[in-house]
Amino acid sequence: MNEPDRQPAGRQRLREEITEQAGQLFARQGIRGVTMDDIATKFGISKRTLYEMFSDKENLLVECIRHDIRREEDYMRRQCANQVNVMEVLLKRYQRSIERFHATNKKFFEDIQKYPRAYECLKNGNNRTTEEALNFFKEGVRQGYFRADVNFAIAGQLVRAQIDVLMESDLCKTFSFLDVYDSIMLTFLRGISTPKGAAALETFIQNYRNQS
Repeated sequence: MNEPDRQPAGRQRLREEITEQAGQLFARQGIRGVTMDDIATKFGISKRTLYEMFSDKENLLVECIRHDIRREEDYMRRQCANQVNVMEVLLKRYQRSIERFHATNKKFFEDIQKYPRAYECLKNGNNRTTEEALNFFKEGVRQGYFRADVNFAIAGQLVRAQIDVLMESDLCKTFSFLDVYDSIMLTFLRGISTPKGAAALETFIQNYRNQS
């Protein structure tokens, strides 16, 4: 088997490509639906080479999640740098999340609970409360979109706890993941919004549903 460049730079590029594409496979097919054999075959490498880069399947899954978290954080930073309207930034992020969930097989969320390190990594990524995020909401207050009487540190923790419950409970056996996620996020956004923010939110919801 003619394997890709195994020099350090080539190995690093290959590792990044595997992390990117394996994450997409896990999302589309579920984690258990993708084997290390599948990934090695896809990249034309031996399983030995694959295991030299990722000690096991869970290690690869953790790297995929970390890669995804970094990508989403970079996206938010770019949006914040290019937009002055914080409500617009937040709604773009919400729309992006919905589109990503549409592209994710529900088996992914069922399967990941069987991989404790990866599941913890995903939860930690969802649960990050940074000064940057709090400053974002404070700017929304200054712009008149968010209520000034909301403790955003607490509100943020509460909505993240609801997302954790969504991932861990059997709720999605009765309702779709997207419907529950919608209910959590839209209830949160309506609760923190001023009349100005609520008007922008309802316009976005109407337009998004018409497009869908």
